[in-house]
Amino acid sequence: MDVFLQQLINGLTLGSIYGLIAIGYTMVFGIIGMVNFAHGDVFMVSAFIALICVLVLTTLVGLSSIFVILAITLVVAMLFTGLVSWTIERVAYRPLRGSFRLAPMISAIGMSILLSNFVQVAQGPRNKPLPPMVTDVIVVMENDGYQVTLAYKQIIIMVVTAVLLAGFWYLVQKTSLGRAQRACEQDRKMAALLGVNVDQTIALTFVIGAALAAVAGVMYLMYYGVVNFADGFVPGVKAFTAAVLGGIGSLPGAVLGGILIGLIETFWSAYFSIEYKDVAAFSILVVTLIFLPQGLLGRPEVEKV
Repeated sequence: MDVFLQQLINGLTLGSIYGLIAIGYTMVFGIIGMVNFAHGDVFMVSAFIALICVLVLTTLVGLSSIFVILAITLVVAMLFTGLVSWTIERVAYRPLRGSFRLAPMISAIGMSILLSNFVQVAQGPRNKPLPPMVTDVIVVMENDGYQVTLAYKQIIIMVVTAVLLAGFWYLVQKTSLGRAQRACEQDRKMAALLGVNVDQTIALTFVIGAALAAVAGVMYLMYYGVVNFADGFVPGVKAFTAAVLGGIGSLPGAVLGGILIGLIETFWSAYFSIEYKDVAAFSILVVTLIFLPQGLLGRPEVEKV
């Protein structure tokens, strides 16, 4: 029971990070029907931006308050990552929006390779470590010398995910931008005829998705304390898997899928072979899609005639 509870806490933490990245996938796909394969590398870039920001604030500026450092790092990472994503959408995706469906996907893969190689050249191929920022833990229970702990950084990650999910659900459902996004999702041409600025709405969606990826990047760096130029691929694929599992196009589904992927990974690593944790996660996705092709919380696709 102790191991189960500890892995439950670890799985919820990891799943929260996947969920934040998955929201970006599901928002972009919901509006323009394109899988942004560069989104995982945008997450990786945000982690490097956070690393540089933390080092500058601690060594050059001399700040010591962890919460002030985290707050500034989050703002800086969201701004820079949003700018990167806006540039990608404007340069690589918008010119191909009216082209055949394969062209934007090839462009997205190309941007993914570009970002990964740029960071590799700029920062080097080795892991970039960061001294632990939040080290305090809460001992939930102790039995025969085994402690079940809940780290403060895990609490921060789960609370931030919950707050952001609620905030962006409100944005999509209750604001003018959200109405424009939902209109573009249903029919971009009709939305444009009704006065919706489609290009601006899509660009803002990319920026919002990148901002969430930036938060995930900061949380990832705080949790693991190390980042590498290749860290965008595997978390990106798992976050995309989470979006599909939860129902791509659904914000709660993206977070639910992320949490399920995180729980599957941690429990499989604890009770079975750690080498096959990815196989277990993707196998659950396959089984789910066989019986629920739209995902857990997704809506069945209705063909327009």
